[in-house]
Amino acid sequence: MVIPEDLQELAAHPRDDVLRALHSRIEGLRENEAHERHREIGPNELRPRKKIRPVLILLSKFNNPVLFMLIAAAGISAFLREAFDSIIIMCMVLASVFIDFINTYKSEKAVERLEEQVRITAAVKRGGIFKELPLSAIVPGDVFSIVAGDLVPADSIIVEQNDCFVNESVVTGESLPVEKNATDSASKVLLMGTSVVSGEAVAIAARTGRHTVIGKIAERMTEAEPMTAFDKNLRDFSSLVFRLSIILVFIVIALNIVVGDKDAFETLLFAVAIAVGVAPEMLPMIVTTNLVRGAIAMEKNGVIVRNLSAMHNFGSIDILCTDKTGTLTEDHITLIKYVDGSGVESSDVLFWGALSAHYVTGIRRSLDNAIREFEKFNPETWEKVDEVPFDFERKMESIVVRRGTEHVLVVKGAPEELVGRCVNYREGEQITPLNDAMRQHVAEEYRRMSAQGFRVLAIGTRAIEARSGYTRADERDITFLGFLGFLDPPKKSAKEVIQKMADYNIGMKIITGDNLLVTEMIARSLDLQITGSLPGERLAGMNRQELREAVERVNVFSRVTPEQKEDIVAALRENGHVVGYVGDGANDVLALKAADVGISVQNATQIAKESADIILLRRGLGEIVQGVVEGRRTFANIFKYITMALSSDFGNMFSMPIAALFLPFLPMLPTQIILNNLLYDISQFAVPFDNVGQEFLRRAKKFNMSFLKRFMVVFGLVSSLFDLATFAILRIVFGLGFVTFQTAWFLESIATQTLVANIIRSRGERGNRPSTMMLVSSIGIAVLAWLLPYTPAGLMFGLERLSPGTLCIIAGIVTAYLLAAEVTKRLFYRRYGHLIEG
Repeated sequence: MVIPEDLQELAAHPRDDVLRALHSRIEGLRENEAHERHREIGPNELRPRKKIRPVLILLSKFNNPVLFMLIAAAGISAFLREAFDSIIIMCMVLASVFIDFINTYKSEKAVERLEEQVRITAAVKRGGIFKELPLSAIVPGDVFSIVAGDLVPADSIIVEQNDCFVNESVVTGESLPVEKNATDSASKVLLMGTSVVSGEAVAIAARTGRHTVIGKIAERMTEAEPMTAFDKNLRDFSSLVFRLSIILVFIVIALNIVVGDKDAFETLLFAVAIAVGVAPEMLPMIVTTNLVRGAIAMEKNGVIVRNLSAMHNFGSIDILCTDKTGTLTEDHITLIKYVDGSGVESSDVLFWGALSAHYVTGIRRSLDNAIREFEKFNPETWEKVDEVPFDFERKMESIVVRRGTEHVLVVKGAPEELVGRCVNYREGEQITPLNDAMRQHVAEEYRRMSAQGFRVLAIGTRAIEARSGYTRADERDITFLGFLGFLDPPKKSAKEVIQKMADYNIGMKIITGDNLLVTEMIARSLDLQITGSLPGERLAGMNRQELREAVERVNVFSRVTPEQKEDIVAALRENGHVVGYVGDGANDVLALKAADVGISVQNATQIAKESADIILLRRGLGEIVQGVVEGRRTFANIFKYITMALSSDFGNMFSMPIAALFLPFLPMLPTQIILNNLLYDISQFAVPFDNVGQEFLRRAKKFNMSFLKRFMVVFGLVSSLFDLATFAILRIVFGLGFVTFQTAWFLESIATQTLVANIIRSRGERGNRPSTMMLVSSIGIAVLAWLLPYTPAGLMFGLERLSPGTLCIIAGIVTAYLLAAEVTKRLFYRRYGHLIEG
């Protein structure tokens, strides 16, 4: 099927010609026709959705250098007829892959389930019957129905309509609704992603997916997402560990070649096992589990995470850019004032305004709804005669009503338009000519109400003769009555949430297309200190350096273009901030992509949601702040695992080669090292569910490689010192044989690794206790390991029973190490803790 390039040209033809050109009919396509077009053209999506393929996920888990080393070790063991070692190693490889696969698959399914919640449907006619279908199922030629509140699902041409007004701001940036008419070729075209403000229409889809106007915008946004700072740091950290592991293998082999008193193959397996023990192979699983847990927790608060890797950036946000409507305000217009030209409350103004709102049948505007909600109006003896509908050229609407033989034209509209058509002014029962002085007085009242943040409508009336019809030309010689003042009131919860943002060190920038005075009034009512205001026209004349300086100083931007939104976000990022941006239209896409975290809402345009990392089911700041806190919690537990791995594993890196050099036997068998590593990894499953202290959550933290390298060296040395002390005590003081020595060190190693996690998991702030799961997991694994030598399984791993005295010695060493780790931690964070502060 040929996709039409010029819809305006197609719209110039009669309805039947349009249907014929699109090979359709007013009854809609048949299911088999739609299916064939879907297969040929593709789904009505701006970007294809990724399908979960379990086999590919499983195979990807083997793409791990650590696993390659283990599989190679198992293969060498099998070749040299060390069947038991080979089986043990392969079982551990498969167990690691299976555990990682299960967690990743669950994570992918969780993300898929979350995305299902934000899919939108449309009423599509198939075979003469309207059906609710997902937007992705719509194809060119489909006939669909839209009503007020719906999103237009495709670039299309109207074939029927009833008072249909469409907001096209998501594409054009123009906030005023546009009337659509099936008889006017200039206004028959509907664009995908725009929204119906009032009325209803039936249209035929002409272009879908990437062929639409908004799809072409999306094509410009398809370049690969840049790697986040968190992902880059994880990659750099993993690369560092892997390089150190390889170096360690060569060091152990070289030292044992020098000594030359150990079996070469055992030495190779020993070196590989140490390298495996050092490598944090659980890191991908821990990261994924943390991210998914955070995403699910956020889902409960009405926040859908589309891009899991954005969770960390969400927690790192220190500047949030947002519009005011719906986030700071209720997004619901309310009538607040009804006054005459002097600002005095006037029941006449309310009466005639309510009468107009009661009878108007044109575009159902939010201001009319606000009047109806405020005043439960009874027109009593007044009857409607005619109506002159609203349009955006003259910005007014009129009705003609009668009571008996009396006919009155009631005009309601923009003050600057209506007052210019007035010749008289009514105050109480007195009507006087509207002279220049009075016009100035009325204009000042209008400016005063606008400065207070009100949206203002003017009301006027005119006695008019009875006749068959009325037009715009009758809107003259009007008597001015006064003003109706409306507000989108601040959210009741917004003030508290803004304070909470300050508590969590999150700054706010309001970026809006609305009036500056209105925006400033809303900000002041919420106790948001205005540090500077800047309209879009002034932004346009700034160079890059001036903009970077301005965005630090200013926190209210008004009348901005889509490109200026992007520039503001980019300048903030250039200044070192992590920026979140809240947007819901195509004109927000550039800023959503430019931000570290793009945040959209459920009823946003498809392209806005596709460009966003986070989607809010309920629009509001409270959900965003909760999401930021959850992101910081996620980062805390990922960072916690990394520091635990560094403290436990790199002690072995320093001490194992030394022990292997001076001992006449291997300090632990390769299978014991791998078993030790497996048990430790199992204990780490509890990390994503650990508690995080409030003090840690108060401020964004950085993934600082300098901090981690210092942590590795300091805690690695402390661990090594206690390892070497253990070697000396067990071998020199007590003269333990190699099996007893290996068993004793196995128990000491697993106890110190699992139990120290409860110490270095936090800075030591008051009230930050390990979770029950964390305690049970670490202590339980340590107890299990200490019972292992007394079971048949222990004999399989070369472990033997130890005397009570030996167990007491090991317990004393473990206790001393834990105390030393607590002291070292406090000293370390006192000196280097600032390195991870945001």
